[in-house]
Amino acid sequence: MPDKAPSIVRDIMSRDCYRVTGNTSISTLVEGLALRRLTGAPVVDDNDRLIGFISEQDVLGKILQSAYLNDEPALVRELMRNEVLDVSPTKSITDLAQEMLGQKPKVFPVTEQGRLCGIVTRRDVLTAILRMRYN
Repeated sequence: MPDKAPSIVRDIMSRDCYRVTGNTSISTLVEGLALRRLTGAPVVDDNDRLIGFISEQDVLGKILQSAYLNDEPALVRELMRNEVLDVSPTKSITDLAQEMLGQKPKVFPVTEQGRLCGIVTRRDVLTAILRMRYN
């Protein structure tokens, strides 16, 4: 009997996800994103509460400027976005797919009661939809 197709975000999210704090250096962030092949990361406080999001696009100009001026890049808190689109782990995958159309983030933090519990990417959603279709 085939595995049950995923239907909600909890079924497909990455629980052990890369996250940073506002005090993380941009160079550390970029190394972490590259290592994990992510386009962005949630920013959390000391209690794992979601306080922002930072992407490669947010830091590209600052990294370029730091390389040119040969100085230390900024901290995450200086460049992060405070307005974050997050998603509940109980949200339907098809509803999230609809939200991801257009210029929405490629990575959504997954939160429960304000605390980060995972991330879900467009690739996760695409893979899940294919599994739904063929199960």
